[in-house]
Amino acid sequence: MIRGLTRAATFGALAVAALALTPADEASAREDVVLNLGWATPLESDYGILASKFEELAEKYSDGSIDVKLRCCAQIGTEDDAFKALQLGTVDAYFISQNNVSPHWPLMDVFVLPYIFQNTDHLLTVAGGPVGQKIRDKLQADTSVHLLTFGGPGYRDMFNSRRPVNTIEDLAGLKLRVPKNQVMLATFEAFGAEPVPLAWSETPTALQTGTIDGGDNGTSVIREMKFFEFAKHLIILDHFAGFAPVFASNRFMSNLDDGQREAVLRAAKEAGEYHTKVKLAEIEEIRTWLSTEGGMTVTRPERAPFIAAAQKVQQQFAADRGDEFKALVDEIQAAAQ
Repeated sequence: MIRGLTRAATFGALAVAALALTPADEASAREDVVLNLGWATPLESDYGILASKFEELAEKYSDGSIDVKLRCCAQIGTEDDAFKALQLGTVDAYFISQNNVSPHWPLMDVFVLPYIFQNTDHLLTVAGGPVGQKIRDKLQADTSVHLLTFGGPGYRDMFNSRRPVNTIEDLAGLKLRVPKNQVMLATFEAFGAEPVPLAWSETPTALQTGTIDGGDNGTSVIREMKFFEFAKHLIILDHFAGFAPVFASNRFMSNLDDGQREAVLRAAKEAGEYHTKVKLAEIEEIRTWLSTEGGMTVTRPERAPFIAAAQKVQQQFAADRGDEFKALVDEIQAAAQ
């Protein structure tokens, strides 16, 4: 009888103790999780700014139960391989530009189409509105990969080692590196250049050895990778607009408890908003740096011929990719009105 009372009392004490747990106690009781966040460029790069803010916020909002490890410089893989690794669950999270997502999920090419965005406000409206949410939901449903944040907006600038480009005709004969993306290849062909499809990991060496004359990258990447040392001509067209998207594997997200998942999503949202402010402030600043400290000659050709060529590319892919793709293109264009 005494033993029974003792056991009952013990269970009662445990129940009271459980009810008395504070939120802080619950947080400390969570299983700690490590999040390896990777990207291909240097630690101090544009991606690094977003990654560092996300690290700070994710650890804060999870009360320290999530430990974010920053893995720059392709430590845990390359952009070309990262999406498949996310699907397999062998990588937790990675920055992947949209043109490197579309070979695995073709609908992402709606964001790759040349001049699909009329200006930065249009781009932000689309990413933060129904189209952006539709992309997130559809991507996750089709591939199981989570799009945590689009990150800040940016533009790809062309660069080459041979000559300044003042007109669309000046691109003729230039061998320009292009990611292995069908839309981008078609765009450079429409512009009259000679596109050379190369993986990102091969690009710096190809530029240094003269295998290619140049290419195009986000403005900040041209400075971060020191491409200005090998290509002295910068061409500003804003032909491709993009983001700094962060993706996470379903394997990682499924291992989080509800509080940790909320912390990751909140941190990603706020880090993306912070990164947007940084990006909007730095684009022209970096272009100025490239023309002064970087020693590049900058040209801003008349865009009408490029836009006309781009519209043909848009029409081609809208017709070839099917109704779902075309509907998204129509929604993006409608968002500018």
